[in-house]
Amino acid sequence: MAQPVAALKEVVVTATRFNELAAMLPFGVNVITKEDIARSGVTTVNEAVIKLLGIAGRVDFYGGGDYSLDLRGFGTTASSNQVVVVDGVKMNEADLGGARLAGIAVNTVERIEVLRGSGAVLYGEGATGGVIVITTKAGLGTARQNSADVYVASGTYGLSDARTNATLATGGFSLDVAAHKRQSDNHRDFFRSDIDGNTVQAQWSNDWLRLGASHAYDSLLGGLPGALTAAQFDANPTQTNAANTNKKASIKNTRDTVFASAELGAWQIGLDVGQRTKQLDSLNGGVSSYRYDIDANTVAVRAKYQAKWGKAQNALTLGHDQADWKRVTPGAFGATSQQKNSAYYLQDDVTYGSGTRLSIGVRSENIKQTDTYTASTDQSQQAWELGLTQPLSSIWSVYGRLGSSFRLANIDELGFTTPGAVLQPQTSRDLELGNRWTYSGGRVELRYYRSSLANEIGYDPTVVNANSFSGFGSNVNFDPTLRQGLELETQHELSKTLGLQVNLAVKESKFTQGAHNGKDVPLVAGRTLAVRGDWHPAAAHSVNAGVMWVSSQSVDFNNTCKVPSYVTLDARYAYQWRNVEMSLGLSNLLDAKYYTQAFVCAAGVTNGIYPEAGRAVTAALRLHF
Repeated sequence: MAQPVAALKEVVVTATRFNELAAMLPFGVNVITKEDIARSGVTTVNEAVIKLLGIAGRVDFYGGGDYSLDLRGFGTTASSNQVVVVDGVKMNEADLGGARLAGIAVNTVERIEVLRGSGAVLYGEGATGGVIVITTKAGLGTARQNSADVYVASGTYGLSDARTNATLATGGFSLDVAAHKRQSDNHRDFFRSDIDGNTVQAQWSNDWLRLGASHAYDSLLGGLPGALTAAQFDANPTQTNAANTNKKASIKNTRDTVFASAELGAWQIGLDVGQRTKQLDSLNGGVSSYRYDIDANTVAVRAKYQAKWGKAQNALTLGHDQADWKRVTPGAFGATSQQKNSAYYLQDDVTYGSGTRLSIGVRSENIKQTDTYTASTDQSQQAWELGLTQPLSSIWSVYGRLGSSFRLANIDELGFTTPGAVLQPQTSRDLELGNRWTYSGGRVELRYYRSSLANEIGYDPTVVNANSFSGFGSNVNFDPTLRQGLELETQHELSKTLGLQVNLAVKESKFTQGAHNGKDVPLVAGRTLAVRGDWHPAAAHSVNAGVMWVSSQSVDFNNTCKVPSYVTLDARYAYQWRNVEMSLGLSNLLDAKYYTQAFVCAAGVTNGIYPEAGRAVTAALRLHF
């Protein structure tokens, strides 16, 4: 007797610029829903991606929870090799600052989609490692209902956390507002952080048209405790580097967006216009020691045309992306830096009656860069991809994708090279093969990927450099490098009250030629495993728990020093009484002493350590109206 078709809900993603069934894509996409976020008790987008998908992260310096995420083993340049999109607007910086995901209020997030692997055709420069697409509850574009939530929490390390959001809807109009404030002493001396923010979005829609605008603001004031030596870490990981007791950083972000979408017969059309600012001020004893101001503007126009050819269906997606990014650094040695991107892309997907899907896409992008102290650049790059999804039965399918991706040196990388050096564009040949199996009560997906990179851009501390104070260290084009690995993702409903999710990644990130031939790329964990369970032992009671293991990783290019492997366990119990939820959460339940960030290898000993937090307890109350 044939196995019955699984009755799992179909997963729809928007990382493809328009709604698509995830099961038909020739690459893997993970989806974290607002329900997943609520059950796990995570407090930031970064924490959700790390704990729920098992993706390795490295702690930030500011105490604001803004972990850097590494989708496919790029180490210190991970943020430059993946794209972040919030409600249709690309958030990447043209410097090494990175997109601040922790500034997005987690109570406003509807879903997080993580596309692992190249998204270069649809998202362009810097998408070799993948794309993180965040959609807020207001940005989803579905029918709105009157509602409100209030959340308050208190916990270890002097934590106080308050969040609120509300929706007012009438006819085709809706207004969404949200605010949050979080204060914590954090897990080290002089590491206190103060975070607050608010968002407001208004929109109107009918059966074919949607129009709206939004504003978001977030700020962080946090201590900068600095790195520790191995001896300091062993003696007391909560201490602060003595030179950093008066150092703080202030980061302020604003995001303003105007958006529109329409359905005109066989056409779907979308427009997102964004303007954002970022102000960073590094303070020493209350006096500014370094500051910059960023002003970025983006325009994204996209269209999709769907038609039938006999039993086949064709979907043509095309669009134009434009961005203007500017950074001003004041002071005696101040500078003005600017980057302008302009790109056109086209992707065509044909789905035959048998279920076979063929995909082809191309992109052409022009990038112009200017800076006070470096030569101007004007370069054009292209990306392409070919994809195939082939159902083998009602529950089993295979897929594959082949393509190319690219990135250019950012403003900071251009500014620190060896004398006379010109950094060439980084290019990659990308391959992904996958297998999906869906059955009653679960799904399994296994992927193999391989990216062969030429002229990879990164910092090499071993290079002789007359421009460096120490005489060594420069941003360079590496000799050829390789990223490859296996990713296994499973979801099982073991019973009506117990669900299990497993994410396993085995990856290789190596230099394949040149001075570092055969060595591992620094700060890349070769193996990660995350296991998470959701249990409902009785009505109104729930337990969500997860364990994550991350293997050791090299600190230096000679692979002499290591960041040790570590295991963390977190759990959350919640009780629902009418419209009130009471919860108790524990993170790092085993009180593991570990770190995810280290920069220095001295005489075979790992130094430059940024410790992680020990065991923490959080009690919370949530009211829903």
